[in-house]
Amino acid sequence: MASIPIPARGHTHPNLRSLNILRDLPTVADLIELCFASTMDNEGQRYVADMRRAGRDESFLNWATKVAESTSLPLTGYIWEENNRIVGNASLVPFRHNGQRLYLIANVATHPDFRRRSIARALTERAIQHGLDHKAAIWLHVRDDNPGAVLLYSDLGFQERARRTSWKGYADRALQLPQTDIVLGGRASRDWPQQVEWLRRQYPDSLGWYHKWNFSSLQPGLWHWLYMFFVDAGIHQWSALRGGRLEAALAVVPSGREPNALWLAADPRSRPEALTSLLLHARRNLTGHPHLTLDYPSGQADDAIRAAGFSAQRTLIWMEYVGATSQA
Repeated sequence: MASIPIPARGHTHPNLRSLNILRDLPTVADLIELCFASTMDNEGQRYVADMRRAGRDESFLNWATKVAESTSLPLTGYIWEENNRIVGNASLVPFRHNGQRLYLIANVATHPDFRRRSIARALTERAIQHGLDHKAAIWLHVRDDNPGAVLLYSDLGFQERARRTSWKGYADRALQLPQTDIVLGGRASRDWPQQVEWLRRQYPDSLGWYHKWNFSSLQPGLWHWLYMFFVDAGIHQWSALRGGRLEAALAVVPSGREPNALWLAADPRSRPEALTSLLLHARRNLTGHPHLTLDYPSGQADDAIRAAGFSAQRTLIWMEYVGATSQA
């Protein structure tokens, strides 16, 4: 695939310009909705609606122009414009983690009538240059069922770092648990060291800048008691044991729009029925909100999660820019 050449620093392609949040947000929202209509979930729909709402809010826009490079919102980026029509977009979302600046390249979209002209490639190349100019780490994520995009990003110098599946289940008080030798109960304090070791593997710090995973709320002791007393976050924790040995632990950690977000901690060698039993237990007990969500490394426990009645929503490949490997 040939690239649209991007001129040297200080110049720009005549069709490529920076996003202007004072006037571009509603049109970019329309483009994103058009390009991702077949795969857009409820979160994506809310995101597009928020963009349109922000584009009409003068006070928000005045604030956003001052903080575009410091807030984790898609207020920076590049668009492709032809005949005064926006037909391509690449957003840049800034983050900071452990003192390091990062950019997430998101919403890379090209209008269907303008595809196969390397517009997405040109926009991504410009977004990469923006990150390099700011001495930042550069990341993106892409669905695993979009092999063309995966190939493009690999060719531009991105390397896969993680592959995670989002799962959804539904609460059902009438569920019956299978008869096994797995014993379910509340998470004991003595199991915390093993639980947190597994959590750090399944929810790695390398992606913590995006997901904001914070295990301290699960730690037994005074801090956990104070957190529960003052925040009342609705945290629940259960364990699955076999012969007195911890097989897996499950925590409910409400987060934003996901009141029943689950964190599953297990060894890859743990018995699958232990994970299934824990997840079924959660479905039977978390009836205050119908939806349960779980984000987990793809391939590690897929069969056990499905056996608990959860369905895969999407699998994202997380990729980090490590340097261009091809000029094809």
